[in-house]
Amino acid sequence: MRSAIAQFLRYLVTERNASALTIKAYREDLFGLVDWLEATRGETPRPGALSPQELRAFQAALQEAGYARSTISRKLASLRSFYRFAMRQGLASDNPAKPLRNPRRQRKLPHVLTNEEVGQLLLAPPANSLAGLRDRAILETMYSAGLRVSELVSLRDGDLDFDEQLVRIRGKGRKERVSPLGSYAIKAIKRYAQQRLRDPKTESLGRDAPVFVNRFGRILTTRSVGRMLEKYIAVTGLDSRTSPHTLRHSFATHLLDRGADIRSVQELLGHKSLATTQIYTHVSAANLRQVYEQAHPRAGR
Repeated sequence: MRSAIAQFLRYLVTERNASALTIKAYREDLFGLVDWLEATRGETPRPGALSPQELRAFQAALQEAGYARSTISRKLASLRSFYRFAMRQGLASDNPAKPLRNPRRQRKLPHVLTNEEVGQLLLAPPANSLAGLRDRAILETMYSAGLRVSELVSLRDGDLDFDEQLVRIRGKGRKERVSPLGSYAIKAIKRYAQQRLRDPKTESLGRDAPVFVNRFGRILTTRSVGRMLEKYIAVTGLDSRTSPHTLRHSFATHLLDRGADIRSVQELLGHKSLATTQIYTHVSAANLRQVYEQAHPRAGR
C-alpha cells in the first residue's frame, strides 16, 4: 500500500504537475488511511485487498474523531483518485471508495442584520461628499434589490428604470433578471448621479457607463466595495462578520419575516434552485421563535 501511494504521488508530480499543497494533502489523506489500517488490522494490506466495508469503517472513525464534514469529503475524494490510478496500474481490480457517500454538508445560518442595524449602516456614509453619496447609494441599492456585489459593480446606467422603479441585473451564468428598486435606493442613486455629473472625472458617459465608479471614473471592483463596507462597519460598531453579502442575506430574511412567499424571494435573488433559498426560512423561523418566546404569556419563560 505504501509503495502504491508513493507511485501515485510521483504520478501527480510528473504527469499532473500538481502543486506542493495538493501533494501534501494527498499524502496526509492516504497515509492517514495506512496508519488507521495498521492500528486496527496490525498490517498494511495491498490496495486491491481493501473492501468498501473497511473504508466505511475508516470514514466512521474519522467522524468519531471529530473531523469536519468538508475534511472527510476531501479524504474520500483522495481515496477515489488514488484507486482510479491503482486500477489503471493493475494494482486493484475495482474502486472500493466509489460507493462511499460524502457526509452531508452542514449549512451554517447566514449572518443577518436587524432592521435597525440595516438602517444604522445605510445612514453611515456622509451625505456631504461625492464618495459618501456614492457609498450610501451602493448600500441602499444592494439592500433594496438583494444584489450580489458582483451584480452591483456590473450595473450600467441603462439598467435603471426610474419610472417603473426597476433594475435589470446580470446574475450568475449571465442570467438576467429584473427586480423592483425601492424609493430610498432611487433617491440615493439620483443624488449621487447629480453630484457625479459635476465632476469631470466621474461624469456619466451614457447608458453603457457603470452606475458606480471610483474617484478616477473607473468601474469599481468587488474588493473596493468590501473595503468600503469595512470602513462603515468600524464606524457603526456592527458585527465584524458583516460583509457585502450580509445585505443580501438581510434582504431575503426581512422579506420572509414580513410575509413574502419563498418562490417570490427565490426569483428576486436569482436562485436557480429553491433549496438554496430555503436556508432563509430557518433564519426566519428562529426569529419567529424569539418573538413567540418574548410575547406569548405561556411560552415557558
